Amino acid sequence: MSQKKLLASLKSILPSHCVLSTEEELRPYECDGLSAYRQIPKLVLLPETVDQVQQVMRLCYAEKLPVVARGAGTGLSGGALPLADGVILSLAKFNQILDVDYANRIARVEPGVRNLAISEAVGRLGLYYAPDPSSQIACTIGGNVAENSGGVHCLKYGLTVHNIAQIKVVTAEGELITIGGSGLDAPGYDLLALLTGSEGMLGIIVEVTVKLIPKPDFVQVLLAAFDDIEKAATAVGDIIAQGVIPAGLEMMDNPAIRAAEAFVHAGYPVDAAAILLCELDGGSEEELSEQVDTVSNILYQAQASQVRVAEDAQQRATFWQGRKAAFPAVGRISPDYYCMDGTIPRKQLPAVLKRISELSKEYGLAVANVFHAGDGNLHPLILYDANIPGELERTEQFGGQILEACVGAGGSITGEHGVGVEKIDQMCVQFQPLELEYFHAIKDAFDEHGLLNPGKAVPTLHRCAELGAMHVHKGQLPFPELERF
Repeated sequence: MSQKKLLASLKSILPSHCVLSTEEELRPYECDGLSAYRQIPKLVLLPETVDQVQQVMRLCYAEKLPVVARGAGTGLSGGALPLADGVILSLAKFNQILDVDYANRIARVEPGVRNLAISEAVGRLGLYYAPDPSSQIACTIGGNVAENSGGVHCLKYGLTVHNIAQIKVVTAEGELITIGGSGLDAPGYDLLALLTGSEGMLGIIVEVTVKLIPKPDFVQVLLAAFDDIEKAATAVGDIIAQGVIPAGLEMMDNPAIRAAEAFVHAGYPVDAAAILLCELDGGSEEELSEQVDTVSNILYQAQASQVRVAEDAQQRATFWQGRKAAFPAVGRISPDYYCMDGTIPRKQLPAVLKRISELSKEYGLAVANVFHAGDGNLHPLILYDANIPGELERTEQFGGQILEACVGAGGSITGEHGVGVEKIDQMCVQFQPLELEYFHAIKDAFDEHGLLNPGKAVPTLHRCAELGAMHVHKGQLPFPELERF
């Protein structure tokens, strides 16, 4: 079908203002949060109803037109990167909270609803939605499901997959299906877990039923400073080993501390090699006080140089504000930074941190480390200057080696950001060829023509063979037509 006929067909389904086709209109959609890769799509579509999504998908299926679903575009792995011959299907107009069921502690929301907006809407009921990515003021719940997003409070309350009950999905053929249920369990295969984290490769999410939990009655935050980053890493494992599960347990190294303090003025000790932020909650003052005493003792035994307990709610919020603002804060001290995302067993934190330090010296690139330390989710921020020829490529190689170190330590190449195009080569390190074959078989079962977000997340066996599995070179572009910046 010609471009003219395609536009006419789409405008028979969508209002004219919901079909974007000029370069000026398309340019804002050329990348997501991973701006190192950019590509202008063929078209951008902004449906307003589920029926319109179905009709669009039926047309794209008939024309074998690739479709990339997009939420807020805050993803950091290139998961919403367009294809030159494909369309972007934006769910931005699906921004309504459809229903709140207080008795069953669930809410039905459209995929374009911002993460934080859910908690704001149910706060008057004493409830909230637990997963809280650092981008929660902007990221949307549909994207959270697609990436299985995490956040500060996921140590105790789980990732997105643990906090949703049901989704409605439009298939590649344009059919509407419901996966999961409103109860504690649903019969049949657990397709809800399969779709969560599938990065838009298996279907288009058009509704999400999220679980809501009561706000804790009592909350306290501790800030512990250490003169050695490995001591802080050891303290993380010590806390969990004592049977204490904090609501959040975060770690920042000195470069991240200094950047956040200069940006937010949270009162962080800027001379510390590392800090831990530990949030505890409980149902009574006695229970919380006991936890605070236990954790304080553990931190001092781990050779913390100081342990500060927040004086009030304002100081608790300020402590967390610094952590939540760490990424933009680091952006103020370097022309560019590259945010990695890997996960390791907690006991391996000291060893992997040491390896990151060694790689930093080897590549001559500084690193600011920000971790969801309690669940072993690392976010090394590699500082570089894209204006220096070859420095982005070296940064990518450095990041690839960090991810390989995570795999070698018994971990994973991603904790919450997804694979997208960023980590697709490291999938060849994480999985064996037979395992990848099963991934492709699942993709074929949902999307036999490979129209949904093609080229993302799961590499071809041919690609892995060319890379030589463990010998990964991130310089190779996922799509030959991409512009690199």
